[in-house]
Amino acid sequence: MAIKIGITGGIGSGKSVVSRLLGMLGVPVYDSDSETKRLMASDTAIRQALQALLGEEVYAGGVLNKPLLASYLFDSPANARRVNGIVHPRVREDFRQWAQKRAACSIVGIESAILVEAGFTSEVDFLVMVSAPEEVRIARAVRRDASSRELIEKRVRSQMNDEEKRSYADYVIVNDDETPLIPQLLELLSRLKATS
Repeated sequence: MAIKIGITGGIGSGKSVVSRLLGMLGVPVYDSDSETKRLMASDTAIRQALQALLGEEVYAGGVLNKPLLASYLFDSPANARRVNGIVHPRVREDFRQWAQKRAACSIVGIESAILVEAGFTSEVDFLVMVSAPEEVRIARAVRRDASSRELIEKRVRSQMNDEEKRSYADYVIVNDDETPLIPQLLELLSRLKATS
């Protein structure tokens, strides 16, 4: 049975970089962002539940109407809970099936910015937080998303803050553009293998 690790961190922290490096080190990682997008486009149960909630136009022309969904989602915490209540159970089941197919691996991971908030901590054995100073995170996200600083700061404020997220973490990977990542990841893998 594989050890399951959750990889989380705020916007621009470098979760994807850490996940890609773990992949190169032999640890397959489930990318919850891309898998959620795939499921929202292809899963019949999600489609039907979102249409029941928001109307047929949420899949206008058979394609997810992202602006409509986003405007509903970010309108209120209650709306976000409704959408998450539809989507998260399917993502959880998809991750379980994905992990089961990789049971021969000693370690597998799931990457998600909202892993704690989505209640996925029960799906993993260890939580790894990728941390970077807020200014570094904002600069990275502005560059990566070709977005305005104001928009990125708004997204940062909408996420659980690093101090709170850190309180859930079993391990913290520092990704501040100064501290080398590979030695930290090798140390993490060594510690995880020692627990099995």
